[in-house]
Amino acid sequence: MCEAAAFLLKDQKEELLLESVEVIETGENDVTLVNIFGERKVIRAKIKSFSLVDHKIVLEPM
Repeated sequence: MCEAAAFLLKDQKEELLLESVEVIETGENDVTLVNIFGERKVIRAKIKSFSLVDHKIVLEPM
């Protein structure tokens, strides 16, 4: 499986935002995440890191 877990960086800690993410769309000031169940989250953030090996996305609030 190629899904990843998305985390939001808050106070230098990673807070789980959404599991099983399969789609990432970036906008000018936001990131849209969609998981395999069709759950969609739009977050005012930017991608800080994305590891395919670790299946992990870390977002930083804007």
